[in-house]
Amino acid sequence: MTPDQLKALVRTVPDFPAPGILFRDITTLIAHGPGLSATIDHLAEMAHGAGAEALAGMEARGFIFGAAVAARMGLGFVPIRKPGKLPVPTISVDYTLEYGTDRLELDPSVIHKGQRVVIMDDLIATGGTALAATELLKLAGAHVTNAIFVIDLPDLNGASRLRHAGLTVEALMDFPGQ
Repeated sequence: MTPDQLKALVRTVPDFPAPGILFRDITTLIAHGPGLSATIDHLAEMAHGAGAEALAGMEARGFIFGAAVAARMGLGFVPIRKPGKLPVPTISVDYTLEYGTDRLELDPSVIHKGQRVVIMDDLIATGGTALAATELLKLAGAHVTNAIFVIDLPDLNGASRLRHAGLTVEALMDFPGQ
């Protein structure tokens, strides 16, 4: 399936989570077997081109795509977790959200110093989570230069923020507007 055909599988939900927002819901994409498989194929091609030695995904939807692509490529998957989810010592990074802060955690023992890790998530909006994940992976010793997303919301400038931070950013599809 082409990226345009896959884009047609993404459901748009108006006024969620607030009036005026067009929520891009991947549930319909991941529920469509051929669409999910084609999405994984496209993302794996991007990750291969980025020289990935491992893939990292942010909880929770980054787990869906990152783990599937890692398995397709025969690579390891590094989960970037919400606080308190890992039973071992972790490193963490706090980051700013629109209304407050949040934290990401990582088990640093799963990263090999200098390992080329590609970040993967379902959607890039403002870029805050992806920037925090990049910082966390670098603290653990990873070499992070690429971030890959299923969807880019270009009007929210997240991809631009990541590029400004030195990352190469790719997305399978984009949805202009908010």
